[in-house]
Amino acid sequence: MELSHRIFGKISTGEEIDEFTITNRNGVTIRLLSFGGTLSSVQTIDAHERAEEITLGFDTLEGYLGSHPYFGATVGRVANRIAKGAFSLDGQSYSLYCNDGPNHLHGGKRGFDHVVWQASPFSKEVQAGVRFSYTSPDGEEGYPGNLNVQVTYTLDEGDDLEMRYEATGDKPTPVNLTNHTYWNLKGAGNGDIRDHRMTIYADSYLPVDSDLIPTGELRKVVGTPFNFRAEKAIRKGLEASGGYDHCFAIKRKGEGLAKAARVYEPTTGRGFEIHTTLPGVQYYTGNFLTGMVGRGGREFAKHGAFCLETEGFPDAVNHPAFPSVILRPGQRYQATTKIHFFCQ
Repeated sequence: MELSHRIFGKISTGEEIDEFTITNRNGVTIRLLSFGGTLSSVQTIDAHERAEEITLGFDTLEGYLGSHPYFGATVGRVANRIAKGAFSLDGQSYSLYCNDGPNHLHGGKRGFDHVVWQASPFSKEVQAGVRFSYTSPDGEEGYPGNLNVQVTYTLDEGDDLEMRYEATGDKPTPVNLTNHTYWNLKGAGNGDIRDHRMTIYADSYLPVDSDLIPTGELRKVVGTPFNFRAEKAIRKGLEASGGYDHCFAIKRKGEGLAKAARVYEPTTGRGFEIHTTLPGVQYYTGNFLTGMVGRGGREFAKHGAFCLETEGFPDAVNHPAFPSVILRPGQRYQATTKIHFFCQ
């Protein structure tokens, strides 16, 4: 394993932002930033052993400091949407910053994607990684309690990228963390993702209203454009669905890692599988990427990438029937997601 470090830039306060690069013997390379706890880059080889960037991002820190759709970021304190930016907990009402029309999205105006994390790199014979730590103060973006958060990214020689999330707090508070990487296995900026072959291991999905807030129903995928139980091209159902931005309830047995999704791109032979301990995976097909310019000056077009965000269900704080996202003092939030890269 190879692990290197450099200063990626400085923010307005003069604080330096770290960039870590990790490469394994098979040519899988990841880059991590202390700004946003960001997975800023993933490169893997194709069937012809050519390495290429397969995530969307920026060449410089300035891109990440500005407004962007959470490229590679650690998202929290609560990922996805909270209806009307409001919830009640133990008889007390809380109001959050609404940054998505009438709703709260991905932690608010300054979520975990726009804070500086403390970085602790580590390297062993068969794996290397970085542990990022951040303390979210009581009242940040309207959330109750001080929250200590750690996110650990680990790449190993078996081409597995693990993301492990941990948190503890001193007041009851909702916690729902995820990573928001955008993927294109043909190569970032190399056209759209319509011909990627997608499998999502879910029998049900969460229908949403016009604001993309779950209705509270878990609907069976059979007979709908949301049926990805058998592998199919993303283009199938893309127009019928209006573009995917929906959470799927992962089919699982027990509380350990369960297979969430598998993606394969036939022209390059690249693919990956995702396993997670979390109950849901948000499948998003880059419906609003039109006109955005990123790494290498390439324009990212509509449906130019997809996201598979493993997480608790959206707006779970307002749906008692959903798996709880409430963390209480004395408890530890723990979640793990593993991505296994392959080429065939």
